[in-house]
Amino acid sequence: MIEVLLVQASLSRLASRTGVRPAAATLLAVALAAVTLGPAASPAAAATIPAGAGSYTDSRPAGTQGPTTNTGAPVTPKVTAAARNNPVPTNDWWSSLAFQRYGDNPYSTPMYGHPLTYQAKASGLEVGYPTTPAIVGDGRQYEYAHKADLTVGLTGLNSPDTKADAWSDWTVTPYWADGSRTFRATIGHGMPFVYAKGSGGDARITTASTPTVFANQGNVVGITVAGHHYALFAPTGSNWNISGTTITAGLGSKDYFSLAVLPSTDALATYRKYAYSFVTGSKVAWQTTGGNVRATYTLTTEAREGTERGTLQALYRHQWLHTSDALTPYTYVSPRGTMKVRESASFTTSQKSQGVVPALPVSSGVDKTRLTGYLNEVANASDPFSGARDTYWTGKALGKLAQLVPIADQIGQTAVRDKLLGLMKGRMQEWFTAGGASEFSYDKDWKTLTGYPASYGSDTELNDHHFHYSYYVYAAAIVAQYDQAWAADSAWGTMVKHLIRDTANPSRTDSAYPFLRGFDIYAGHSWASGHQGFAAGNNQESSSESINLSAGLVLWGSAMGDNSLRDLGSYLLTTESEAITQYWFDANEQVFPSSFRHDTVGMVWGSGGAYATWWTANPEEIHGINVLPVTGGSLHLAREKAAIKRNLAEMVRENGGPAQEWRDLLWEFEALADPAAAKSKWDGANGNYTPEEGESKAHTYHWVNTLNAVGAPDMTITGDIPTSAVFSKNGTRTYTAHNHGSTARTVTFSDGKTLSVPARSQAVGTGPGGSTPDPDPDPDPGTPSTGNTFRLKTGGVLTTATTDPSGADTIASADGVNRDGTPYRPTVYEIKKVNGKVSSGAATAFRLRVDAGTKVGLAPQVRVSYDLTGDGTFDRTETFRYFATDPVNGWEEYTQAVGAQATTGSLGELKNGTVRLEIWNALGNGTSQVQTGTDAAVLRIPYQ
Repeated sequence: MIEVLLVQASLSRLASRTGVRPAAATLLAVALAAVTLGPAASPAAAATIPAGAGSYTDSRPAGTQGPTTNTGAPVTPKVTAAARNNPVPTNDWWSSLAFQRYGDNPYSTPMYGHPLTYQAKASGLEVGYPTTPAIVGDGRQYEYAHKADLTVGLTGLNSPDTKADAWSDWTVTPYWADGSRTFRATIGHGMPFVYAKGSGGDARITTASTPTVFANQGNVVGITVAGHHYALFAPTGSNWNISGTTITAGLGSKDYFSLAVLPSTDALATYRKYAYSFVTGSKVAWQTTGGNVRATYTLTTEAREGTERGTLQALYRHQWLHTSDALTPYTYVSPRGTMKVRESASFTTSQKSQGVVPALPVSSGVDKTRLTGYLNEVANASDPFSGARDTYWTGKALGKLAQLVPIADQIGQTAVRDKLLGLMKGRMQEWFTAGGASEFSYDKDWKTLTGYPASYGSDTELNDHHFHYSYYVYAAAIVAQYDQAWAADSAWGTMVKHLIRDTANPSRTDSAYPFLRGFDIYAGHSWASGHQGFAAGNNQESSSESINLSAGLVLWGSAMGDNSLRDLGSYLLTTESEAITQYWFDANEQVFPSSFRHDTVGMVWGSGGAYATWWTANPEEIHGINVLPVTGGSLHLAREKAAIKRNLAEMVRENGGPAQEWRDLLWEFEALADPAAAKSKWDGANGNYTPEEGESKAHTYHWVNTLNAVGAPDMTITGDIPTSAVFSKNGTRTYTAHNHGSTARTVTFSDGKTLSVPARSQAVGTGPGGSTPDPDPDPDPGTPSTGNTFRLKTGGVLTTATTDPSGADTIASADGVNRDGTPYRPTVYEIKKVNGKVSSGAATAFRLRVDAGTKVGLAPQVRVSYDLTGDGTFDRTETFRYFATDPVNGWEEYTQAVGAQATTGSLGELKNGTVRLEIWNALGNGTSQVQTGTDAAVLRIPYQ
């Protein structure tokens, strides 16, 4: 169970990566001394490899360790000879195949591919499909733990180990051999199939209990085990023989067979069509243009029989929310919510890119004198790095200083700016030069660069490289913004690029580092463990530190003119942002099991999630660990303002009152949804608090007061460069963009606003639009992210997604006839399979923006209908009075405040029900428009 794993892992780490209390700090010091993580000189045999002005070594400093088993024995990648020269993508969902962390387990720990789960053993591959969550750890964890329904292999197979034989972006092929038999099974994220190849024995399926056979077509058999339906596919001409819990088929001259988990027994014919179209690889391609990120996910296949080359893929929630590709009615259960099936070898997602800015815009809310005082406190500290020695804590200190550089520049404190830059350069140059007390060392076996002194298993377990190095990349990007010569390849840029290649390598052909080491392309987020040696799969705690790396890539790529790295950063950030929204914060309340009583998790596991951290059960850290560090890359969190409010309300409940230890982080988090409330808390503290280790009073003061002045981020609007952002307050939008280029440019925003930005500068402009942030923690129709609030989406859809592109739909003419109260050629928006209980005292609410242009006498009218059981009959209809538009170009707001005209039927519990909104012109002779995809195109239903 996760609970047990957390205890074990807490003992190994001993302290927080992000803030150590006094007692814990003592423990940490003892732990570091015990494993000799102090500075050590390189042994004489070590070679120093130049890297621009910097260097690294090709062997570890004396007295330190590299990857080991849990007993401390050195370990090398567990891969076949065919894969030996390929960099192993550690920190993946299947890493335990290649990293034997536990010396007594040469196979694997459970691997969570979703919908299927897997575990290698001597006789083959266990396969399971967990569909019922367990709530463990005093209600603080939920998990869909691996439990084998069946094991797939060959008759007689008894392999001494399992190795990784091949891998691609989200698939892997484990390999077994026992001297007489060889066996391979290709598995992957979103794959309902297992594609098997073997020699030396018959195909063998061993079931966990006696199966029920629902179809037997010779070489194709349908069975039910533990309530789950599977199809087994042998080569044509073979027959499956069923004897108790053992099912075998002779392969003859063939070497292949497959199996699939079925969403229902009647899906057998569809799945049979693709049973012999074997997946051989997977690949993502991304493109960032004009404020939009598109990604295409493609499986390569080969036809083992016939000519079919298609396949079936199960999309995660963060994917199907953002695709317009056709999906089948088939679905699967997973720890990430419902997975939906696509009948194709590829699909494409499209999302608004999430902007990153070096600093929030200049505003009237900041007192320059007060801010200067706070800046000097950091710049003039006796030790601005607070005693940091290892990669993580040094990184935290670099990150703290990096946030202050553009702020100091913004208010004209160039001396402070340059002093901070000098501190950052000096410390990074120490790390980027081999032979001193701190250095980086390359491991040729694992194809990784590790910083020493290491911490939290970054050396022995290859943990957290993307967390640690994110701060260096971000800090280097800020330095590059002001000093490109320092960042040049001939100077220190080559070492920065080594850190990027180690953590987020964009190349699949680089022999020195794996492609995107920590980022799980299909899962949509990164993994922190290098070995994945847990019963619950891999895990990630601080998703925000993963975002910090993506934001650093955006800024580094922009500063250095490397659009490829910039766009990679945009793809990673935008993709992981949606994963965080859904899987850490459950913003739409559609992922966590109903039996799980928390609104957020501190850690996501392959099997589920935990309201916990590695080092403490303190709610402040549980809620804050996925916020820090707060930077210009944190703005993406503001897409789900209601979720932020719900998150913080839970923190107060669990904490028994407001935050005390990490109050600054949580004020900054709150400012993304309700700046006025955050400022009130800042003002109440009056500077009398201790900042979180990676924070400063200067940054928190600037962040909270700037957002109070310009408003919370308006995520409905994007700029056509990734270094731009928009904020809204009291009907006014503030636009900002940073131009890292050497010539002036015009940035165009998706609402039509343009901003002229001089070379190597930030510009700020204002314009009409936006809405006042709602101080009430209960969401209103303008904060559409809860389970009962839906946006209108072009195409006739009501959706809880908040990242669809903004647009407008046409409302047909009334053709000169009075249509008051009776829908006439309505524009219809609908959502099905809705479940909910009536909320006492609540009522249907909507907020729409409509425009008739210069047409006279038009009157859009709305009816909302509820089909409680989804049987096609609407049990309740509510028709609202029409809204008389003016004959002037420009959007006008139409809400439920006009009042109800007619109501029929009664509300009741929604059980797979349907909700429909119709809008039509009740009067006039001309068309009008209604906005879609914005926070002013929403319907809220009176349901929990």
